[in-house]
Amino acid sequence: MTPMMAQYIEIKTANPDCLLFYRMGDFYELFFQDAEEASRALGITLTKRGKHLGEDIPMCGVPVHAADDYLQKLISLGFRVAVCEQTEDPAEAKKRGSKSVVRREVVRLVTPGTLTEDRLLEASRNNYLLTLARTRTGSLEGDATYGLAWADISTGTFRIATSDARGLSGDLARIDPREVVVADTLLEDTDLRRVIEECGAALSPVPRSLFDSATAPERLARYYGVATPEAFGSFSRLELTAAAAAIAYVERTQYGERPPLDPPAAEGASARMLIDPATRANLELMRTLSGERAGSLLSVIDRTVSGPGSRLLAARLGGPLTDIGAIRLRQDAVERLARDTYLRERLREKLKSVPDMARALSRIAMQRGGPRDLIALAGGLAAAGEIAALFSGPEAEGSELGGALAGIAAAPAEFARELALALVDEPPLLARDGGFVAEGYLADLDELRRLRDDSRKVIAQLQGGLIEELAIRALKIKHNNVLGWFIEVPATHADKLTADPARFIHRQTMAGAMRFTTTELADLESRIANAAGRSLALETEVFQRLCADAVAAGQTIKGVADGLAVLDVAAGLAHLAEEENHCRPLVDDSLSFAIDGGRHPVVEAALKREGGGFVANDADLGPDEGDEGGRIWLITGPNMAGKSTFLRQNALIAILAQTGAFVPAVSAHIGVVDRLFSRVGAADDLARGRSTFMVEMVETAAILNQAGPRSLVILDEIGRGTSTFDGLSIAWAAIEHLHEVNRSRALFATHYHELTALSARLDRLANATVKVKEWQGDVVFLHEIVAGAADRSYGIQVAKLAGLPGAVIERARAVLAQLEEQDRRAPGEQLIDDLPLFAALAAPARTAAAMAPDPALEALDALDPDDLTPREALEALYALKRQRAGN
Repeated sequence: MTPMMAQYIEIKTANPDCLLFYRMGDFYELFFQDAEEASRALGITLTKRGKHLGEDIPMCGVPVHAADDYLQKLISLGFRVAVCEQTEDPAEAKKRGSKSVVRREVVRLVTPGTLTEDRLLEASRNNYLLTLARTRTGSLEGDATYGLAWADISTGTFRIATSDARGLSGDLARIDPREVVVADTLLEDTDLRRVIEECGAALSPVPRSLFDSATAPERLARYYGVATPEAFGSFSRLELTAAAAAIAYVERTQYGERPPLDPPAAEGASARMLIDPATRANLELMRTLSGERAGSLLSVIDRTVSGPGSRLLAARLGGPLTDIGAIRLRQDAVERLARDTYLRERLREKLKSVPDMARALSRIAMQRGGPRDLIALAGGLAAAGEIAALFSGPEAEGSELGGALAGIAAAPAEFARELALALVDEPPLLARDGGFVAEGYLADLDELRRLRDDSRKVIAQLQGGLIEELAIRALKIKHNNVLGWFIEVPATHADKLTADPARFIHRQTMAGAMRFTTTELADLESRIANAAGRSLALETEVFQRLCADAVAAGQTIKGVADGLAVLDVAAGLAHLAEEENHCRPLVDDSLSFAIDGGRHPVVEAALKREGGGFVANDADLGPDEGDEGGRIWLITGPNMAGKSTFLRQNALIAILAQTGAFVPAVSAHIGVVDRLFSRVGAADDLARGRSTFMVEMVETAAILNQAGPRSLVILDEIGRGTSTFDGLSIAWAAIEHLHEVNRSRALFATHYHELTALSARLDRLANATVKVKEWQGDVVFLHEIVAGAADRSYGIQVAKLAGLPGAVIERARAVLAQLEEQDRRAPGEQLIDDLPLFAALAAPARTAAAMAPDPALEALDALDPDDLTPREALEALYALKRQRAGN
């Protein structure tokens, strides 16, 4: 084994779970199994190098200058990469002997949650690393509390929260981490592992010791240089454990380069609307069901013009507020900018030029930044000053704009001016390339550059001075590889130089000329030779000083970046409100839900692109005066008529309202929704062995077990995945449970027309239907929601629109006519008369006496009808009747 391969194997052994990028000159090389996996994943050529244990060593490599592109692909495929750099000059290694190997060390582990490079990150999405700690709170499997800590090291954001078994999946869906770090022992819990895997993040098991709760406070305090983490607030031991694990994982992957993480901030669960993963998926908040951003609610409402603004909008949309005061502060900011079009457009124009300062600062702090990151800070701080000047007086006070402008006003003006003076407008990517310090900033650097770039001009100036001084027109200053720079004069004039040997030092005598040097020329030669190296060294010093100043002003710069993001979101939502005719909703602590002329923002945008228009509809789910429960709208009508669109649009309006945005409606009055549930669409879950109907029932069960009076429930076609009577029965019981137990504001769409009869017995249940018109055997969808119930589903007409063969359509009409002829009675009315109200089942628990076995039933169970004569059977029946009457 060669010394180099011995070094490689030693480093690889220390990082067995990573692909090792082993630096060799201008390439990162991979060997053995790493090379085989990387060549398949990246589509690069696999070659061979030398022998190991008698076998050829597989090898492949990627150029250092293109490493980011390859890293991006590997990380997206789920790989972890250890980057091993040369930490020693090859010339120094040779001094130890001809066979000495250049010293190499792993400088960082690249994982999905620890990326900082712009080319590896999505500008509009946070890159969260999340750690998960757990403690049991009871004897049951579901009795567990979870501590969550999530950090984006590319921006410094650091949050912690507590969750439970029921809310964990919803919290993971809201945070949307790229990587989840968990103790390997917890993964023995298959249910927990499934919840983590379903959030779509990379899963990184680590030793349990990383989640040591006993040392967690000390580790956090040491990282931030404080006496105790209580300096940042009051946290539970579980929260501190998760936070300390996040810090430990970051330190482990970054090898001593400390990211500028903000102090941990607690996020209370009660401050946000709870939305479970199924609801998020059904409503397509961030991504469509196919996983694309285009076509989601976020893609339609995002009018921000900067990456930080887009990330902030996504975070707000993912976690709508329940704090009415905070919601109104956001609304005030949007309204202020919606009223002043001139101010808003000037602000948006300025914001377009604002770089991503938070991510630039993070790279600088971790010593991965370059001159362009400093330019990003300079540009952002300069734009911040111009933006602050757009606002005058106290007009922004009392809204979210006030806080944002306060952060911007604290921008370090002196540092911003220093950056503007020090840097050129278009610097190179890397500091080692030089040329990024502006001319005139440093006199010594300017002189060195002149020597480096204009050496011939400097020599010519010296030559001209000597010719004039000595009156020797034939004097030349020349250069060769042996003597370097020298003065050459004809032999006939040499006496003028030899007369002053202290100044002119003889170097060489030629046939017709003599060559001399001077102390000045030798010094100039040395300076010219070293000018490039010394100028780069000076630029490096300037770069390091400016980086240190940036880190020192880091918290202030982050405040500026956060303020600019808030302005971007407010201006974007104001622009959206004006462009799409959105209104400011009234959000309060009532149970109201009154939408006048509501529209679905995504569908409306799609129709606009096609030149069509959206039919607006009203909704009123608030309780009547004196009632403590919300209304349920039971919506019937044909498929394709717009029932699902109507259901979703009201859920989206509630989300937008509590995000602080204006909503697509003429007017809206919404009492704060604490939980949003949506059961829409049909899909199976083959990986977990669940049919489409089982998935539907699991999601419905979660809603009926968790919804309360402040919840908003959206249910579409419950019970359609099984037989007609089974499905009708389940839907019937679900409506009664919503009405009597959950008492939630709800929209319930169905094709079971028999359910409409329930409105006669359930006070808060109202029937609504989608208006349609039949014309010459076809159906025309009017997309209007009106009071009343549909008498049919128009399924055959919809099937005709879908293109089913004519013969099938005609046969279906004939079968339908025969079935309708055989069933002319009204089963819904008969059922409503025969069945008792669900309220009886939802009454308070029965006493122990009431729960005792019924003697008559026990006697009935003891009878064997096959052993009874007709007379004995009649007598037994009378006896049972008397016994039952006695009870």
